[in-house]
Amino acid sequence: MDPTDQSPEEVYSVWALPPEPARGRLRRLMAGLRAAHGGPAFEPHVTVVGAIRLRRSAAVEALHAAVAGVRLYTARVVGDRRGFYRFGGLQIEPTPEVMAASDHCCGHFGYERPIPYVPHLSLIYGDRTEEQEAAAMQRVEELDKGIRELQFEISDIALYKTDPKDVLSWELVELCSLRQSK
Repeated sequence: MDPTDQSPEEVYSVWALPPEPARGRLRRLMAGLRAAHGGPAFEPHVTVVGAIRLRRSAAVEALHAAVAGVRLYTARVVGDRRGFYRFGGLQIEPTPEVMAASDHCCGHFGYERPIPYVPHLSLIYGDRTEEQEAAAMQRVEELDKGIRELQFEISDIALYKTDPKDVLSWELVELCSLRQSK
């Protein structure tokens, strides 16, 4: 950490970002869900390290150290993920590579998971009843019939500032390519 960094501690998360064309496909799907069910816009991502409070320089340093030990890996959708932090989403297969990438990065950030890691790709956030959430997930099928068969290579890991109380304020801080880390 930069000893001269006097920035306040803020909340950061580490995300695995889908590449194009998967990212564009997911953005269109998410826009369709927001049009039908409301909710804030955010980038498609698979959370690697959950919300952790750090100074900016420490977060960036931890990201670079973590990414140096992560190889390209595949994310594969295996079903729906409902009722978790008020969103509908897609569950990502918890392959050894997916789990190892998260475990490795969590170690560099000193992040201790409050609950077991379930890799997922959120599609929509917001307070919804179970019935509304089920309707949103039905809309997923209508908007993109093949989305539950999606798979993509994770080649970019990003650090985002993620105030949990203000999704609209989320911002990219640093982007690292796994292609360049080896």
